[in-house]
Amino acid sequence: MSSAPISLWTRLSNPSHFMRWSGTLAPWLAGLSGLVLALGLYLAWFVAPPDYQQGETVRIMFIHVPAAWLGVFFYGAMSLSAVGTLVWRHPLADVAQRAAAPIGAAFTLICLVTGSLWGKPMWGTYWVWDARLTSMLLLFLIYCGIVALWRTMEDPNRAARAVAILTLVGAVNLPIIKFSVNWWSTLHQPASILRMGGPTIDPSMLYPLLVMILAATLGGTTLHLYAMRTEVMRRRVRTLTIREAERLDAGRVAVTAPPDALPQAL
Repeated sequence: MSSAPISLWTRLSNPSHFMRWSGTLAPWLAGLSGLVLALGLYLAWFVAPPDYQQGETVRIMFIHVPAAWLGVFFYGAMSLSAVGTLVWRHPLADVAQRAAAPIGAAFTLICLVTGSLWGKPMWGTYWVWDARLTSMLLLFLIYCGIVALWRTMEDPNRAARAVAILTLVGAVNLPIIKFSVNWWSTLHQPASILRMGGPTIDPSMLYPLLVMILAATLGGTTLHLYAMRTEVMRRRVRTLTIREAERLDAGRVAVTAPPDALPQAL
């Protein structure tokens, strides 16, 4: 392997290097996210027309679909991080995974809530045990289980390995979420954007939706960068606290040592 790939891998695995470039990138990314979100909200609320069947209720889609996308996206990112933890022992892989879990869980919850709000006027009920809805609920529960597992294990290395294994096991649910509307007869509508033959949504609604998805992706990435930075700082504080406690313990042992354990002065 040439020295260039090795050097790049070393830089990417260095938390200090990550803190430097992410500190520069994050504010710019946050500003861009805000601009795209403002544009997306304007298009969604003032440009996109009401649906001929759903009426104004269709505007829930502009929040629901981006939230669903990010819920699945962050779990996919966590699965890649889990491989990095188990296979390559990448120092930032566990940091990225731990930072992504609460964000992914939050967007999945938003997806479930907005879907329920849409389902009441359209289906006559807030919830049905539909394949797509049930698989998204399962994704949210997996997120909660991952966060809980991190909190119940004190050893960071053991927690990282256990969470990585659980994440990869839960990744089986991702294709179920994607193809559930094709494999089973469900109330949820089939794929309307990523499908063979192209999108089925009218351009007057498709383009605002794509802008909102882009805004959500940029915003989620910004949140993830800030969460990773917070996690790196938290681990640095933990390491310094442990070292300080060890230093104080060593000093206390030296002070309380019996006189015969000290060297005799001549």
